[in-house]
Amino acid sequence: MSDIHLGTPGSQSRELLDFLKTFDCDFLYLVGDIIDGWRIRRKWYWPQEHNDVIQKILRKARKGTKITFIPGNHDEGARAFIGLKFGDIKIKNQAFHKTLKNEKLWVIHGDLFDTVIQHARWLAYIGDNAYSFLLWINVKFNKIRNHLNLPYWSLSQYLKLKVKKAVSFINAFETLMVNEASRRGCDGVVCGHIHKSELKKINGKIYANDGDWVESLTALVEHYDGTLEIIDWVKEKKQIKETENIKKAVS
Repeated sequence: MSDIHLGTPGSQSRELLDFLKTFDCDFLYLVGDIIDGWRIRRKWYWPQEHNDVIQKILRKARKGTKITFIPGNHDEGARAFIGLKFGDIKIKNQAFHKTLKNEKLWVIHGDLFDTVIQHARWLAYIGDNAYSFLLWINVKFNKIRNHLNLPYWSLSQYLKLKVKKAVSFINAFETLMVNEASRRGCDGVVCGHIHKSELKKINGKIYANDGDWVESLTALVEHYDGTLEIIDWVKEKKQIKETENIKKAVS
């Protein structure tokens, strides 16, 4: 999973904590932008829920989950510690994961292949401010939906995907990432960065973007038969609740 953006009001930390409590795994890859250093430097924001997420991840590491943290552009300060371990969590620039189907996946955040981040960082900061405002609207919008007993729905993601330039950027990013994975002798890539979950084949290679915990509330999982799946936590949580209600009704 990636793009949690702890340290910002837009981070859906409470939902993520529920997700982490519900599922266990043998391997966990934190694929960048876990803590939003850009926003924290401008204004401190760190509620207890964000602490709880960090503690839950550390607890999983202590219980045997092999955790790898690959920093992104928003927590790029952690790149100074690549090669070290923090609380049983390995910090790496990239990772390679072999699935139970013997598919080799390249795991990387993806910002290093974003030309705006690499060559026009000032533009990226402007875009980040505009995006933060959009997420602020998204939080207010979903508070209203919550009062109406409606499920979470990302207004910000909907608007973003309606913009043709954004869609064009996403398509170009996806193609670039699978090409880079192919150059590294891999069967596919697992990345984050663009806040758009996706699992598909491009030119015969796997493109897996685990999404984010700001807009889409998604994670990529590998089942014990080697099958990959994007978990949409909003839908998954609803199904779990429905199953529990059925069990209560039967009992």
